[in-house]
Amino acid sequence: MSNLWTYRSDVLTDAALVGFSVEASDGHVGKVDATSEDVDAASLVVDTGFWIFGKKRVIPVGVIERIDAGEETVYISMTKDQVKNAPDWREQWWDDEPTRTSYGEYYGPFGW
Repeated sequence: MSNLWTYRSDVLTDAALVGFSVEASDGHVGKVDATSEDVDAASLVVDTGFWIFGKKRVIPVGVIERIDAGEETVYISMTKDQVKNAPDWREQWWDDEPTRTSYGEYYGPFGW
């Protein structure tokens, strides 16, 4: 994949994803709390609820395997542990260079 922060061409993107469930490769991780459609910075903010004490994580849209609009579910190619260990979401996260760099450092080693 050339750009982790861009939707894959085979993923449906015309659904409003806020409120959709998010399923990792090994189970449920939360719900979509917000989305960003910024060019080369598109992401989902996933609210993990009580699973990891209400933390929110930024998930790059390039890891979306598929979206089932009927079931209101987003399927991602990350494990629950990868989501759990991802950096915390911060308000204005993409505008802050150190925060943006931390996301790149986290997601880069997985080869996405």
